[in-house]
Amino acid sequence: MNNQKKIPKSFEAMYKFSEAYAKRTGTYFCLDFSVTAVVIEGLSSHKDIYGSPLCPCRHYDDKSKEVLNSYWNCPCVPMRERKECHCMLFLKEENEFASKYQQISLDNLIDHIK
Repeated sequence: MNNQKKIPKSFEAMYKFSEAYAKRTGTYFCLDFSVTAVVIEGLSSHKDIYGSPLCPCRHYDDKSKEVLNSYWNCPCVPMRERKECHCMLFLKEENEFASKYQQISLDNLIDHIK
């Protein structure tokens, strides 16, 4: 890995989860890998702060209550039930913003966050 900055364990965990989940569900990352990077970073941050990967792309009046509700914890209920990802992390193949990738290098991901 070429990046000098140490990668938080939660970021690496969400990165690995995202790849595994995309493969398992037959979904793909966004064409714009900066979207993928920012969403994984947000999930990682919420995991560190709240103990669960709460969807980072929504507004919550009380994030701690939302975590307990688990509806928006990744993968959220809409994703699990209908393969609808509000964050555009997991996209169906026919989605115009879907890439052909279910994997992305960690270095590439980090470069898109900078």
